[in-house]
Amino acid sequence: MSIALENVGIAIRDIDAAIAFFTDLGLTVLGRETVSGEWADTAVGLDGNHARIAMLQTPDGHGRLELFEYIHPEAIETEPTRPHEIGMHRVAFSVDDIDRALEIAARHGCHPLRGVATYEDVYKLCYLRGPSGIIVMLAEALQKD
Repeated sequence: MSIALENVGIAIRDIDAAIAFFTDLGLTVLGRETVSGEWADTAVGLDGNHARIAMLQTPDGHGRLELFEYIHPEAIETEPTRPHEIGMHRVAFSVDDIDRALEIAARHGCHPLRGVATYEDVYKLCYLRGPSGIIVMLAEALQKD
């Protein structure tokens, strides 16, 4: 059996704001759609499942995010996760300029949880609150190829 990561799905409260955030960071929208019907109910496990979705891809073509904004059932607001909580933790991106990426994030009202750290002489990295409070990690390799 072979296996490959298809995408990471993130439920958000405002799909347009989330798309703007991720496309400003450099991802590309592959498609947008509204989904519903028996197949969606079965796949997701929610009766009356109806959502706006968007598939985004990283410039290297390897990473994909699927964003969904629920129309029905109504989205449930939760407290933003913290780094040590069990469950979906974060989505991480390699960037070539973390300072520039943080400037872009700030324009969307998204800021680091604490600051930018340097891990040995390997990475500069930070966690920030992205759209809908999701945790996004940005990492810049210090030793460029």
